[in-house]
Amino acid sequence: MGKVSRARRPAGAPAHPAGPRPLSLSFPPLQITFYEDRGFQGRRFECSSDHPNLQPYLSRCNSIRVDSGCWMLYERPDYQGPQYFLRRGDYPDHQQWLGLSDAVRSCRLIPQSSSHRIRLYEREDCRGQMVEITEDCSSLQDRLHFQEVHSCSVLEGCWVLYEMPSYRGRQYLLQPGEYRRSHDWGAASARVGSLRRATDFY
Repeated sequence: MGKVSRARRPAGAPAHPAGPRPLSLSFPPLQITFYEDRGFQGRRFECSSDHPNLQPYLSRCNSIRVDSGCWMLYERPDYQGPQYFLRRGDYPDHQQWLGLSDAVRSCRLIPQSSSHRIRLYEREDCRGQMVEITEDCSSLQDRLHFQEVHSCSVLEGCWVLYEMPSYRGRQYLLQPGEYRRSHDWGAASARVGSLRRATDFY
């Protein structure tokens, strides 16, 4: 959801009236801010949940500030197109999140988990040799006994797959469930170079 203005307290009214305090109905705290220009300048849009279409609020996006949580950005509306994983921090230009352009058209807040577990398979339909991973891996070639990942099963937590080692190249968000072939997670091939837990800590 986007930024929502708060109602002001009438002049002269006590800040904390006597009696039991009502339950808080405040909105979630701000978690991510998109800016049209580099260096956190220009028009901005504040968001605290999934948003399928940012186009009405921003014509472009050249810097981002993530206050909390992990996010996946998409170059097209409705969570389509190239994806970019962001976690807490400042990103003064789109190259900082490995963006190929200033297009950010939708975003998804990634659910957090205390544990992570994923199984990678040599063949489609979760068959063939299998390797189970619970930690980040910057070079899957050093861990796997096979060259390509044709299917996977996410048992716990959310993960981000990278096409190349050292968390480079195209990125793909994986949420709990089975992915029986590589195009199920949006990839054009079964090439996977590295893998990272989608967590808000390093």
